[in-house]
Amino acid sequence: MGARKRISAEARKEAVQKVSFAKLNNVPTSPRKMRLVADMIRGMEVFRALGVLKYSNKEAAAKVEKLLRSAIANWESKNERKAETGELFITTVNVDCSTTLKRMRPAPQGRGYRVRKRSNHVTLFVDTKTAVKEEKENIKESQN
Repeated sequence: MGARKRISAEARKEAVQKVSFAKLNNVPTSPRKMRLVADMIRGMEVFRALGVLKYSNKEAAAKVEKLLRSAIANWESKNERKAETGELFITTVNVDCSTTLKRMRPAPQGRGYRVRKRSNHVTLFVDTKTAVKEEKENIKESQN
């Protein structure tokens, strides 16, 4: 590995160490259904988002709620203190496609229809409001 690559890799690792996130892989629901739940909570304060997820009728909401609790616990372990109400916010929620299981379903006249059982990966980032403002300012400065 060259020096330039090593330096950029180390910078990426440092950036990840500062950010608290949780990741959920191979969730057996379609990404489209999961994105509906992710859109409900994107940018919300974490404890308010937990309330929204708890009373949601969507099946995916229970899985995202558990993931959010994990992200909060990760933040608390990195910062060595408890999260207070109004302090933590959900910065980003990514829902990506995962593997698709392909199955055949019997159809009339000896045919077979394809059934695609989709799954997804969910990544949830949690941070304080001041850190989010600093990131936005850094992005604006780098663009100018």
